[in-house]
Amino acid sequence: MALPVVFFAVFFAWPVVSIVERGLRPDGHWELGRFGETLTRPEILDVLWFTLWQALASTALTLLVALPGAYVFARFDFPGKRILRAVVTVPFVLPTVMVGTAFLALVGRRGLLDDWWGVRLDTTVWAILLAHVFFNYAVVVRTVGGLWSQLDPRQEEAARVLGASRLRAWRTVTLPALAPSVAAAALMVFLFTASSFGIVQILGGPAYSTLETEIYRQTADRLQLSTAAVLTMVQFVAVAVILAVHARTVRRRETALKLVPAERTARRPHGAGQWALLGGVLLSIALLILAPLGVLVERSFATPAGYGLDYYRALQHVDDNGTFLVPMTDTIVNSLQYALAATGIAVVIGGLAAAALTRRAGRLVRGFDALLMLPLGVSAVTVGFGFLITLDEPPLDLRAAWILVPLAQALVGVPFVVRTMLPVLRAVDERLREAAAVLGASPWRAWREVDLPLVRRALLVAAGFAFAVSLGEFGATVFIARPDNPTLPVAVARLLGRPGELNYGQAMALSTILMVVCAVSLLLLERLRTDRTSGEF
Repeated sequence: MALPVVFFAVFFAWPVVSIVERGLRPDGHWELGRFGETLTRPEILDVLWFTLWQALASTALTLLVALPGAYVFARFDFPGKRILRAVVTVPFVLPTVMVGTAFLALVGRRGLLDDWWGVRLDTTVWAILLAHVFFNYAVVVRTVGGLWSQLDPRQEEAARVLGASRLRAWRTVTLPALAPSVAAAALMVFLFTASSFGIVQILGGPAYSTLETEIYRQTADRLQLSTAAVLTMVQFVAVAVILAVHARTVRRRETALKLVPAERTARRPHGAGQWALLGGVLLSIALLILAPLGVLVERSFATPAGYGLDYYRALQHVDDNGTFLVPMTDTIVNSLQYALAATGIAVVIGGLAAAALTRRAGRLVRGFDALLMLPLGVSAVTVGFGFLITLDEPPLDLRAAWILVPLAQALVGVPFVVRTMLPVLRAVDERLREAAAVLGASPWRAWREVDLPLVRRALLVAAGFAFAVSLGEFGATVFIARPDNPTLPVAVARLLGRPGELNYGQAMALSTILMVVCAVSLLLLERLRTDRTSGEF
């Protein structure tokens, strides 16, 4: 645990605490009255209320749309299922700024709906809610569908034989078994939507603001560190409560999994009802997931002179006003290099943390587990700005160092590495390690000969997820990426913030490139996950 603890202490806790201290202790004395002053301001109350109700609405809407999809992927077998499962997962690893861009191409100014029917949904809450469903659809399908596929259908069939109706059998047998995973998925969706930044920033406009966007506004635009510090503490407490509930739900879910067989029960649909359900799910995926991505690609080729590669060619040139000091093609290379470095850091830190968590659990280990999840919910904006004010003097003067961006991105990648590797590490029989030790193997050789062959595939999957989420990190990177070394999400956001047809088209082209990179990563992960040669995985 030593290296992960040091990493999180230096690159997460220190920046966050420094921001809070500068905001609430500007003259060496704590000004706790700032909490009352800030939290009673009408505009701040509006932000808190909007953050809460839009997160609840997004969570409910996501469950409503995605639960039928979870059932279809768990119980039905149909052509193209593997590819489609990878496709519905693509939005989750895309940068939130690109998710906003995709919906902007569909429902925004000059979007598909605007061109065809003159309808615009950007700067409305509906665009935000739909984009959140698009982003979190895979969370429900993966979390609930994964458990659903392991439930023995004969239990529900036995209830039917004993006289229960189909609805009562589902309500009394299947739903109680699924409840922990549904609750876990709901909590994760709520966490992601409550801390939404890029989606609200692009689609909400000035009319809507969440805690995350308000922290950015107070920090970057108004330099009101006291207000930002109060909002950061409010967000931190809320996230801590959510993670505590989530941890309890996960423990209940693991207990439930031990009570059911792990066999696959997918079969081809039969009957008009099942075919109609499959068709409805495929239609919802086409409209909600494929349509925004397809329109995004189409807009990247739609130039004033007709369809062509003009916007892609323009990425090779430096703009005239000096906003970007390098061609966009160099930005692509920079982003890939940053993501690779962040992946290496995340795999090392996350791998060590996962190994530590497989040992005997105690309060210290459980607290460490919760710490690893905090970067997913605590303001990335706060972390990014904290990097600027803490890592600017010896012995850690990193403001001019290229490693600063990968360090911030790795904070987001570590939780994904831990959650991917931990179940596999816990499944390794401890007696195998003991047998290796009895035969004279050192701890290092025992790990290399016993653990590594069993977890190698999980390690590759974890690295793939870390690469994808690092490539799309935006909240912290927007503060620390230099103009001569921007990342793809930062470049997309800056292009969208500038007027002109060329800037809009270049943003669409860059987003399309980023989407292709993420999609290829997910398809490779899906191939690894479904490789039949790895029965244990």
